[in-house]
Amino acid sequence: MTNISSVEELKAIYGEVTVASTSKVTTYLTSAYRQMIEMSPFVALATVGPEGLDCSPRGDRNAVVRIEDEKTLALPDWRGNNRVDSLVNIVRDPRVALMFLIPGSSSVMRINGRAVVSVAPDLLASFEMEGRHPRSVIVVTIDEAYFQCARAILRAELWNAERQVAAADLPTPGDMLKAAQADFDRETYDREWPARAAKTMW
Repeated sequence: MTNISSVEELKAIYGEVTVASTSKVTTYLTSAYRQMIEMSPFVALATVGPEGLDCSPRGDRNAVVRIEDEKTLALPDWRGNNRVDSLVNIVRDPRVALMFLIPGSSSVMRINGRAVVSVAPDLLASFEMEGRHPRSVIVVTIDEAYFQCARAILRAELWNAERQVAAADLPTPGDMLKAAQADFDRETYDREWPARAAKTMW
């Protein structure tokens, strides 16, 4: 196996960056970038901490984040598994990266920036959903905004309905938990999960 060990070796293989790849990067949301993000119900949130990296999926009924201004995004932290890996990382290292997916679009939006975890009562209340509030809101200050080349989405045919995998062909959450913990009761977990999720969506 031959491993690359320097930036110079990489650049010798890949060549120069195209003008389009650098000119699309802004330090704020353009009107087009704003429109893309407002149409995204899903974002992957990457954070870093002393123990390593974390990448967490975040989704919402409509836009997954609220645009406060051209430099600021607000991401409500809705119900989850209470591991709070992303939040633990952010309070120790504010660097974050976000990757937004828009169903049906082959363009991906990316944001790099710095975040804080806010529990300001007025901010929490502003995200009320079905009478519930998030327990915190991740407020992101944008350092870089840009769109990603469409090739990855096109190669994966991500939005091709004919390529959707049937749930019956995949292990259930209970199956995966039992594989990690032999005495886990997967049948009860899978049976009760849909009702539990419906009651704790927000």
